[in-house]
This record gives sequence, C-alpha cells and structure tokens, in this order.
Amino acid sequence: MQTFPSDRQARTKTLALDASVDAGLRSYMLGVYNKLGLGLLASAAAAWAASSWPPLRDALFVMEAGAVRGYTPLGMIVAFAPLVILLGAAFFMRKAAAKGAGALYWTIVTLVGLSLGVLALTYTGQSLVTTFLVTAAAFGGLSLVGYTTKKDLTGFGSFLIMGVIGLIIASLVNLFLQSSAVGFAVSALGVLIFAGLTAYDTQRLKLAYYELGGDEAARSVTTNYGALSLYLNFINMFQFLLALFGQRR
Repeated sequence: MQTFPSDRQARTKTLALDASVDAGLRSYMLGVYNKLGLGLLASAAAAWAASSWPPLRDALFVMEAGAVRGYTPLGMIVAFAPLVILLGAAFFMRKAAAKGAGALYWTIVTLVGLSLGVLALTYTGQSLVTTFLVTAAAFGGLSLVGYTTKKDLTGFGSFLIMGVIGLIIASLVNLFLQSSAVGFAVSALGVLIFAGLTAYDTQRLKLAYYELGGDEAARSVTTNYGALSLYLNFINMFQFLLALFGQRR
C-alpha cells in the first residue's frame, strides 16, 4: 500500500514524539546544547568586555557619573543589528550551508553579548548571577518537557510566535509611553512566552532530527539554527526575569 506524504509526515511526527530513548537523537541534541553553552559563554565574555574595558564601554554606552544612561549611535547599531541580520537571514539564507549557519550563530551571539554589557552596568553582580541561575534551571526544566512530552506543541508554538510579535510592538510603544505598568506586563508576559517557546523549540528540533533522516549536512545546519533559537529564548527569559526581579546598582 502506498504511503502518501501527509501520512509519512504524520508517522514521522508520531515516531519523534514517542522516541524518548534514541542514541542518535541524544547525540544530536547534545550537539545543540553544547553549541548553546558555548554561545552563552561567548556572550558573557563579550558583555564583560563591553562593560569593563573603558574604550569599548565608552564606544557603546553613554556614561554619566559612572552610571549608564543609554546607547551611543554605535551602541544602537550593535543592539539592533541582530534583529536586522535575523530578518535578512530569513530571506537570503533559506538554503544555508553549515558554515553559513555557523557564521550566523556566532555573529548573533557576539553582537547580543556586546549589547548585554548594559545589563552589567545597570544591575548588581549578585542579581545577574542569581537571575542567570534561575533562568538556567527554568530553561533546563522546560527543555526537558519539550523533549519528553508526547503532546504535539505545533499549534501552541504558533500562538506563542504571535505573542512575540505582540511583545515587540508593545515594547516599541512603551519607548514613548515610558509606563512602568506596561513595562511590568511586557516583562511578565515575556517570561511566559519564551518559557513556552523553549519547550516548543526543543520538540521542533526533535522532530527535525527524524524528518531529516540520514542527511548529515542538513542536520549540521539545523544544529546551528536550533542552538540559535534556544539561545534567543534563554537570553530573552534572562532579560525579562532581570527586569522583574533584578536589583539595580
């Protein structure tokens, strides 16, 4: 009996949702998490350099009496460059090779890290460490849920992506309103949305592993894109939690 494409896709999805123990899948996911961990370390190093090395700090941030007051023009470019690059990649890198996907990942990680230097200048070291550990614990638990659940999160993920668009719009509006209530609501919703996206993206990576079959080149590309998705989820959760509970200098 012939199996139609839709049937094959359904069977592949069922297999991925049920396959909680698979050596190849574990190796694939481990590669994603290793790249994610290295990316976080690279961002932390970039943030430390941006906040501690005076020439770089002064090039990126406006400082007054030892306190950060905003971004310089160069700092604004660095802060918004990741979004521009990601949008450009969505149109021009649909069939990227592994090297191109890797270059995209490390470029984003470095630029985001440099812009995060503002957090080290704004919040106390204790708040940064505590919030990072809380984010890491929450991220690990949510990713585990996405890996082990047999529930299809596809529809849930589409809803969350729409929520991200709403967050971006609300954040831009609040740049003009400067409302603490709106800022609090955006941060609280941001934590929930990116928490859900962590589980969704983990399951999506798991499904991709089975859909790609033995195509190692495609898996290598997916590893980079998967690490980037999880990295952005982690960084956004961290920033929103810091906005809610962090102690300023």
